[in-house]
Amino acid sequence: ANAALDVDRPHALWSEQDPRAWWDAVNAAVSRLREACDLGAVRGIGLSGQMHGATLLNGSDKVLRPAILWNDGRSAAECLELERRVPASRTITGNLAMPGFTAPKLLWVKKHEPDVFKDIARVLLPKDYVRLRMSGEAVSDMSDSAGTLWMDVAARDWSDDMLAATGLTRDHMPRLVEGSDAGGVLRPEIARDWGMPDNVVIAGGAGDNAAGAVGIGAVSPGRAFLSLGTSGVYFVAGERYAPNPEQAVHAFCHCLPQTWHQMSVILSAASCLSWVTKLTGAKDEAALLGEIEAAGLHGDAPVFLPYLSGERTPHNNPQAQGVFFGMTHETNRAAMGRAVLEGVAFAITDGQDALIAAGAAIDTVSVIGGGARSRLWGRILASALQQPLSFHVGGENGPAFGAARLARLAVTGESPADICTPPQADGVVEPDPLLVDLYAERLARFRRLYGALEQEFS
Repeated sequence: ANAALDVDRPHALWSEQDPRAWWDAVNAAVSRLREACDLGAVRGIGLSGQMHGATLLNGSDKVLRPAILWNDGRSAAECLELERRVPASRTITGNLAMPGFTAPKLLWVKKHEPDVFKDIARVLLPKDYVRLRMSGEAVSDMSDSAGTLWMDVAARDWSDDMLAATGLTRDHMPRLVEGSDAGGVLRPEIARDWGMPDNVVIAGGAGDNAAGAVGIGAVSPGRAFLSLGTSGVYFVAGERYAPNPEQAVHAFCHCLPQTWHQMSVILSAASCLSWVTKLTGAKDEAALLGEIEAAGLHGDAPVFLPYLSGERTPHNNPQAQGVFFGMTHETNRAAMGRAVLEGVAFAITDGQDALIAAGAAIDTVSVIGGGARSRLWGRILASALQQPLSFHVGGENGPAFGAARLARLAVTGESPADICTPPQADGVVEPDPLLVDLYAERLARFRRLYGALEQEFS
């Protein structure tokens, strides 16, 4: 079941939500589930959620300010300051300090909202605020916490040095568990309200991408997935810690014990398609995709830089902006839509190159997220990446399904290898030989265009 949420953008580069709206949405979704089925047999609940969000609570667990989200770009200066304070930060965390991460956000709050900062007793990630409301316990998992910049990712533990650099200690942090372990029990009063039995286990859970990996079966080395949600994520599972911070590749803990993963991230993917749909007055995304397919992919089209919310991999540039280049009187809605699909594919290709440079061995790539519904986009992506892409039944629900699998593991203690298998196949999209050569040329132009405009972004 789903419940909608809004994002507030009170200033340029800002992106915020009220954590209490998350709890209201959870209750609304559970209410819809109760109408559809009997929840009396539930034994476990898995949690997944957007990563990096700074949820600030006082000693009474009262929310102090709106949560600063993963795609908020205000703390670029604080990233530089954090790396200055801890010269070994990239070695400890496996990641370049970026505004999206949680730790720089706290430096920003300390500088610009000191009255809020002095009242902070606890910092939680979004899904773990929901857990706190469900269980009364402050707990997080390894995968989500690895995205804070407060964690020693190789050791799978909080880093005292990184915490001290932001004026915090372990007392401000939740207890850490593996994603497949128990991370709390549902409060009796919540269980009654939701029509569930007593002692429902809440799994440690995962950040949305690690949960998506569990849902799609990307848990063994070389298994990868491409997530086409609001952002675009290229995720590769591994058995060791393998950072490449210089190219803005993320190296995080996976949500299963003694596993890690590498990840490239672009901040705008399916959100670009939604944006151009509204911009051009198309009925909806499906209608625009139909127009693009009818027009064909072999003619000229503008080049689109998809940096509507800045960019992470490989540029780490929160100031980057979206650009259409090469428009003429003949440019129509279908051409603009096609340029958007291709631009996102080219940005993801930049991410794939960064992953390979970091030593990632990519065997199979599955597609999940809302964008997985479009085989046209799959064809574009496969051709730009020069990589076959596997689609699965229910792939758009990957993170939610992964969270459910983690709940099962937390309750039963089964082997993750037995449970975290790929869902039913729904076809493979191969690279189109005619598009491979075309996209190699257009990708080169895409990269030249970013290089020419980089100094203009401010």
